[in-house]
Amino acid sequence: MTKHTISPQSGILGDGFGCDCGAVLAGRMAAELHAAENGRCSACLGSAVEQVAPGLTRGCTVCAATGGRKEQITWQLAHTEAEELITMTVVRGIVAGYDGPFHLSEIADTVRAGFGLPAGRLPVGPRVRDLLLQLQAAGEIAMLSAPDELLGTDQVLYRDPQWQRTRTLGL
Repeated sequence: MTKHTISPQSGILGDGFGCDCGAVLAGRMAAELHAAENGRCSACLGSAVEQVAPGLTRGCTVCAATGGRKEQITWQLAHTEAEELITMTVVRGIVAGYDGPFHLSEIADTVRAGFGLPAGRLPVGPRVRDLLLQLQAAGEIAMLSAPDELLGTDQVLYRDPQWQRTRTLGL
């Protein structure tokens, strides 16, 4: 079996991509298509690694760090299912039950338990995080956490952020 891990390459004709199979690919779209055609993740191009910030990498979250297309599709379907199941109404209702501060993990655990989902069944944490950030943008909740880590010069990492309803903050 030929390995199809694609990596960025600079050459005479400009920036492009090269595959372990010897293919030279002009541009990201061609690289993604080649990866998909060969059963590799089109996000990490089969490398199983994603660059979060310059100099900081982690396992690809799109294919569960496998580099495979099957895992990528499975994960994308799970994200879609989570979006349909875990709605703003669900998260807003859980948040309404908190008088004081709450962590992302507490809301995610409540959602998981409420739907009877085993850990890893759906991407509950990322979906809940996205909805909490929407509530924050709407002014319904305020983040109380300071960043846990600075990534590069303009990105921060929160491991388990804490929020509070704005009514209880007096805002």
